[in-house]
Amino acid sequence: MEKWFNVGKIVNTHGIKGEVRVISKTDFADERYKKGNSLFLFKQGEEKPIELIVKTHRNHKNFDLLSFEGFDDINQIEQFKDGLLKVPESQLGELDEDEYYFHEIIGCTVITDNGEEIGTVKEILTPGANDVWVVRGKGKEQLIPYIEDVVKEIDVEAKKIIITPLEGLLL
Repeated sequence: MEKWFNVGKIVNTHGIKGEVRVISKTDFADERYKKGNSLFLFKQGEEKPIELIVKTHRNHKNFDLLSFEGFDDINQIEQFKDGLLKVPESQLGELDEDEYYFHEIIGCTVITDNGEEIGTVKEILTPGANDVWVVRGKGKEQLIPYIEDVVKEIDVEAKKIIITPLEGLLL
């Protein structure tokens, strides 16, 4: 059975020429949305995904705008709203050392180098220079920057991350 990975959600149409507005959930948007790549649209209530070939990709505000081969007008893509874009595991490429897919980090337990458990990574934000991990534990949500000074060790097999919190980082 093929394992699927979520790369984005179509939240709306954009313009009248068949573009969709996507909230991206992928680590490598430029690579994943490259012209000619296959994405699979999963619509609620439908069993089989629709294969879509990327025709164009561009960024607009905080969204990725995509168009697909064979879909050139708003009426054709209106039905795609709220659909999830996914890729099969076979499309995941090899990463360099110390690089990780979001799905490998989400679900990991974060522990300080003193042995204090902070919580579990629930989400990854990509605001700019570095990723920020949203960690939920006993208290408030913690935001952990994925930078060398903070993240000391990642073990995706054991689902464990060791950090050295900077002063004032933890609430």
